[in-house]
Amino acid sequence: MDALTINEAATTTGWSPRMLRYIEGDGLISPPRSASDYRLYRPEELQRLRTLRELLAEHDLSLGDVGFARRMRRDAELRAAVNAWLEAPAARPAGIASGDWLSFEQAKHTELLAAAANSTTN
Repeated sequence: MDALTINEAATTTGWSPRMLRYIEGDGLISPPRSASDYRLYRPEELQRLRTLRELLAEHDLSLGDVGFARRMRRDAELRAAVNAWLEAPAARPAGIASGDWLSFEQAKHTELLAAAANSTTN
């Protein structure tokens, strides 16, 4: 099989070995493995890496953007939730007076930030 090792592929493509592993972990490419479990980058994987770089540059995207787009295509529940959020207009929660809406939203953000800070320290 004509293929490159991860280091050879990194030199050829300009992606670092670490980024190649990240791209694989995100499911954007799937290089086959040798009997010794080494990644093998064939022309197919090299083409995908080249066209991925072109896609990122042409549309000013990050790898995370492409990974998220891939996830949206495969996860119907996530796709529905994001579409619902995009289509939903902002609406004052029931039971919150118009004059209290700003304070209510500020308190909710404070709670979310505190929860996020607690989850990173635990």
